[in-house]
Amino acid sequence: MTSVRTTSRSADRRRRCDAFLGVAAALAFSLFGLAAQAAPAAALSDEDRACLACHAKPQLAKQLGNGEKLSLHVAGKPFAQSVHGEEGCAACHSGLEDGHDKQGRTIASRRVLATELMEQCRDCHKKTTKQYEDSVHSALVRAGSDKAPLCTDCHNPHATRSAKEQDSGRALAAPCAKCHDGISRAFADSVHGQLGGEEALVCKDCHRTHDVKAAALGDHLKNQCVSCHKDVAATHAQWLPNTPRHLEAISCPACHSPGTTRRVNLRLYEGAAPHQAGKVGVPTFEKSRAAGSANAGLDGRALWSLLQEFNQDGAAVKTVVRGRLEVQTGVQAHQLGAKALAVADCDTCHRRGAASFQAVTVSMAGPDGRPLRREASQGILTSIESVGAVGGFYAIGSTRIVLLDVLLVLAVAGGILLPGAHLAAKLYFRRQRERKALEAASAARQDDRSTS
Repeated sequence: MTSVRTTSRSADRRRRCDAFLGVAAALAFSLFGLAAQAAPAAALSDEDRACLACHAKPQLAKQLGNGEKLSLHVAGKPFAQSVHGEEGCAACHSGLEDGHDKQGRTIASRRVLATELMEQCRDCHKKTTKQYEDSVHSALVRAGSDKAPLCTDCHNPHATRSAKEQDSGRALAAPCAKCHDGISRAFADSVHGQLGGEEALVCKDCHRTHDVKAAALGDHLKNQCVSCHKDVAATHAQWLPNTPRHLEAISCPACHSPGTTRRVNLRLYEGAAPHQAGKVGVPTFEKSRAAGSANAGLDGRALWSLLQEFNQDGAAVKTVVRGRLEVQTGVQAHQLGAKALAVADCDTCHRRGAASFQAVTVSMAGPDGRPLRREASQGILTSIESVGAVGGFYAIGSTRIVLLDVLLVLAVAGGILLPGAHLAAKLYFRRQRERKALEAASAARQDDRSTS
């Protein structure tokens, strides 16, 4: 009996010892974690601590020339944990002397200051700055926009964390939402916005981070879709006739955004180049916009005249027209639904009076990187000037209605045979006239001989 009680007490002591060791280990790991988090703050240099002696005060601010008040507050811990914490204050704010606040430097506005600070960003982020300069955002800045984002509009230089350390996709998308709120909310409710985990998408996955291009120009967004949906051609070919032409001439959201409104956009392209015509042709395009009626829109003859001006003698590259079926707004482009909700009925487009073909625009790239659009009449789709661009919306075999294929073959044959027949008849009657003229001349000569 005594041995049993002794064994029981020993077991209790071992359990209490194990529990104590477990708690101690957990506490040690917790303290280690806290120490690791606090480590960056302790890494601040004496110079940075001297800066924070003033700039850590939340009320510190400066009056700007335009009446704005600029906060000069820098929170110490977020700065120490940021990607710039190791660089220190002087890396960006060089040339400052003790008592610099007494110099009373005049700053015109937040925008002016942000523009100046971009040169500091360039010193370390040369590649990123080059990408930004090739973006639509930078093009807008060069065009004079005071709304287009600069570095500090998206990045807080005193609290910027590595993208890998961001808490969520929403945190990465937050800067975009400041300007694109409607699109951001539409995306959040879409099939992509509802994804979670590693499959979740954020703005940069499709639009890239710094070299953002105008969404309505080119086919780069469609290429982004295909980069994830690699089997898109094979899966569509299982049920969709003339799959290559559909994928070429129709934007993805046109079928995959439920309830969207569509339009045909005739895009002016520089020959076989993958980018739309722009910049040098803008005055010509704007002139055509001003000359046209606001109600009638651009017609086939006006489009032909526009192309003639673009392709005058000496033009380095020929401008051509490419047709695309697309949604009408950026919000609609982000309202992508589940696969089961996609358009799968050919009659949606391939019928007389289809809604998708009632709205028509002609577009080209503007000097700021965004598309310039001109409303066009619906009849432009059947004009000789645009038939090459939009003819592919219907091709032999594009539906399962054999009669349509027969009619198209007859129409094509007629289009070839009738001009040929007309030319042959013209040549025949010309020869008849020439023969009769020769006969008349010969008869006249004979009459002259008889008379003489």
